[in-house]
Amino acid sequence: MKALKRPEGNAITDPAKQSMMLAALYIAQEQKGYLTKEAVRQVAKRLGVTPGEVYSTASFYTLFRIEPVGKHVIQVCEGLSCYLNDGAERVVEYVSAKLGIQPGETTPDGRFTLETVQCLASCGTAPAMRVNDQLYENLTPASIDDILERLRGEV
Repeated sequence: MKALKRPEGNAITDPAKQSMMLAALYIAQEQKGYLTKEAVRQVAKRLGVTPGEVYSTASFYTLFRIEPVGKHVIQVCEGLSCYLNDGAERVVEYVSAKLGIQPGETTPDGRFTLETVQCLASCGTAPAMRVNDQLYENLTPASIDDILERLRGEV
């Protein structure tokens, strides 16, 4: 297994520690919806690494958030297949208009954050978007409306 490189050139060579860091970050993020500075410090302390190493790992993966986000994080795929299926720009524009926010923004009520990502690994069913951990494929304006309505109704 290839070792993760530390910024200063050393490496975390223990595969178990690498796996534990990803799991610990995921669990820590579940508590607040993003990784607080305190959560990063706690993960570092627990694993015996520096907070910088934890932050470096967390900032590498799009799964992890280091800033507060909305209850529902909408990631719209901008990958090639979505573009070729006339979806990437159309879906971003449609969701943006429906929510009144641009990619990288959160609605004033804190319910939705809109992001664009390079790939959701749904090339055969493009266009696609992910809301939190749920993937939605073959998107149309009607299906997007249904998804947003259901999410708005959640408490």
